[in-house]
Amino acid sequence: MPKLSIKQLLFNMSQYEASDLHLKVGMPPIFRIDGDLKMLNLPPLTAEDTDRLMSEIIPKGLRERYDKSGDLDFSAFLDTKSFEDEQRGVKAPESDGAGGMQPAVRGEGVDRYRCNIFRAEGGMHGAIRRIKPEIPTFDALNLPPIYAKLAEETHEGLVLVVGVTGCGKSTTLACLLERVNETRACNIVTIEDPVEYHFHPRKSIISQREVGLDVGSYRDALRYIVRQDPDVIFIGELRDHDTVLAAIQAAETGHLVFGSLHTADTMQAFSRIIEFFPQAEHNFVRSALSGSLRAVCAQRLMPANKDATKGVGVVPATEVLLNNAVVREKIRDGEDEDLPAIVQNSREEGMRSFTQSLGELVEKEMITLATAMEFAPNREALQSMLKGVHVRADTGVGRIKG
Repeated sequence: MPKLSIKQLLFNMSQYEASDLHLKVGMPPIFRIDGDLKMLNLPPLTAEDTDRLMSEIIPKGLRERYDKSGDLDFSAFLDTKSFEDEQRGVKAPESDGAGGMQPAVRGEGVDRYRCNIFRAEGGMHGAIRRIKPEIPTFDALNLPPIYAKLAEETHEGLVLVVGVTGCGKSTTLACLLERVNETRACNIVTIEDPVEYHFHPRKSIISQREVGLDVGSYRDALRYIVRQDPDVIFIGELRDHDTVLAAIQAAETGHLVFGSLHTADTMQAFSRIIEFFPQAEHNFVRSALSGSLRAVCAQRLMPANKDATKGVGVVPATEVLLNNAVVREKIRDGEDEDLPAIVQNSREEGMRSFTQSLGELVEKEMITLATAMEFAPNREALQSMLKGVHVRADTGVGRIKG
């Protein structure tokens, strides 16, 4: 294949508004645009091609880790203005020897990428996600008002954002943290693998620690985190017994803790957390959660009607569980099956179910009725909610008058 550079591919991601780039041996480079995979009109990559492309951006000192384990997560940056200058023949600054990438550059005109490389069938494969340089607002993300309220009014306890891989959890959490940063004088400490959005101190001060670069592991970072005098702690992923226990303990001692968890909805979050602990500790964990939890916010990305979303290709359907007295009792007693009914009947408090969220998106014409029905956890309930709504032939969803 032609001497394609990783810089050119990363630059093209921003031009096409691609969220992800996949580099796989035996296939051309692939972009993910509006949730769909788009294969570029280029020759298939060889093992030598993928190794060369990814080696341009692997930070110094980390290649050995990949060679040993077959997996590696890291962040990369591209100064898009400098790259455009190069394309026009303007002499660029001297490279740092890493293919022109600037691992430490952060600022205006610099795009950030979350990179994972992994060995498959003997070759190096890569999955690269573009992190937009600006932290979006709640309105830009089409999140309901309860999210802003949580960020502004919650000062201690545990707030979880849950969902499947690629549903925008990291972006939502960045939005929540940025609102705290904008409105309160706090000491915020984050532990991320890798760091995605870069925060600039506003009213708060912020220390972002990246696993693998600043600290060896989540366990190491969490062991002494409360000694760093944090008001707010962000744990990029609650992935095992140690991270979950540290999050609960920090929340119980008066800290505000944000974290993400890989579960499909709010109800599965509890069973997922319990799975990290032996049977003998389940009652203790439930009791601790019932007291420390403040909210569980779940989300799924839906294909959007771009006419109603100003060209945005996906919008989130959301589910929010808030920890009131009734919820607290259900969590403690292990009666998770009762939580959906509580969510459904507590809209005035800010709770919302996926069904209610899908109904709102249809009524606002952000998604089609067919899309809502495809993803609805309860189609009959959604149909009942949407009486008087029909699908227009071409333009999406509209309300019947009369």
